[in-house]
Amino acid sequence: MGDRLRSSLCIVLGVESQIGLAILRELGSAGVRVIAIAHTNSAIGLWSNYTWKRVVVGPPRSEAVLAAIRSIGDEFGPCSLITVSESNLLWLSVHREALGCVVPAIPPADALALVLNKDLTLQAAAAVGLRVPRTAAPTSFGEIERLADEFPFPAVLKWSDPNSIAPQLAAEGLELLKSEYIYDGSELLEASKRYRAIDQWPLVQQYCPGRGLGQFFFMHSGHALRRFQHIRIAEWPPEGGFSSVCDAVPLESHVDLQELSIALLRKLGWEGVAMVEFRFDETTGQAYLMEINGRFWGSFPLATHSGAKFALLAHCAAIGAPFPSLALPRDDLRCRMVATEVKRLARIFFSPSRIRDRSFKVRPLTELARFIADFFRPNVRYYVWKFMDPMPFVVDLINWMVKRRST
Repeated sequence: MGDRLRSSLCIVLGVESQIGLAILRELGSAGVRVIAIAHTNSAIGLWSNYTWKRVVVGPPRSEAVLAAIRSIGDEFGPCSLITVSESNLLWLSVHREALGCVVPAIPPADALALVLNKDLTLQAAAAVGLRVPRTAAPTSFGEIERLADEFPFPAVLKWSDPNSIAPQLAAEGLELLKSEYIYDGSELLEASKRYRAIDQWPLVQQYCPGRGLGQFFFMHSGHALRRFQHIRIAEWPPEGGFSSVCDAVPLESHVDLQELSIALLRKLGWEGVAMVEFRFDETTGQAYLMEINGRFWGSFPLATHSGAKFALLAHCAAIGAPFPSLALPRDDLRCRMVATEVKRLARIFFSPSRIRDRSFKVRPLTELARFIADFFRPNVRYYVWKFMDPMPFVVDLINWMVKRRST
């Protein structure tokens, strides 16, 4: 790495999760001075050996946080800012001019708006030749009733733009469900009735069998400078959600699909990191687009362990530094989040009736055997635990015990 990169500075906003922790570990190991901003002292990233300076300020997305960011720029000079959540991306996009000399590594506002709208994303995907599940976007309960008679079930209900609908749901005391499995018209009608209070309706999307396949890119000026991919071995909840165990996939696999993913990101005018998520059916070889995560993703620690260096590229782009020459990322690693795996095993062993996907094969002993065997495989890494940086794991364990005691 060049001298400019080793002396550079990056603010990481949102170090409460394994995502922010992986970002600061990646940057810190490259010699970048990392300032971690959190809203509570219990944030695991604050306790990493790779954190150069710690700032605790809140509440989230407040003027106090903006002031803290500006003061860092005033004290240390121009630097980059990397964040994790979609809420923070939207907030920084609005307040970009209020950050002083700090440069946020965020995508263009119009591209972000397209990606956050699942319906528009699916339309763009179909235009570039990607397979997309049949999706209906009802605007009235009357349309729901029509879909109940003619839609090809099973289906999954999901919100087109979860960030915008969340406040309306909360105001009515309704839970924001990431996805909900529906098997016939009567279930669709029953599930939809709860949303009459807000007169807004989730997308009704055709169910796609298979496993989660994630393709990850760093886009710069219309070109994919870096790519990486993984397949989900285990998810939470078990029927599909986010990765609790994932394997790197060689870049020689799914090459045509990668090119279509890049074409989609180019069509959307995307800049920076993105995850293009598919449901991949290994029996047919077909992949259906689910969504784009226009941010650093939940399983990002696997990319960090594999040497993909997405956070480093984002930092370089923000400060205008030359991009480093990087070796190909490793494709032989597995990464896991043990706490989530334990919760998943508990569901499979003791509450299998709560698994909504009826096609999910419940194999408790097979799942347990894999869970135990992974502790002894030399190619397995962890979302939080790292031998050379143990304190985030210790703090995460303390946080878990405090939460268990209070519930």
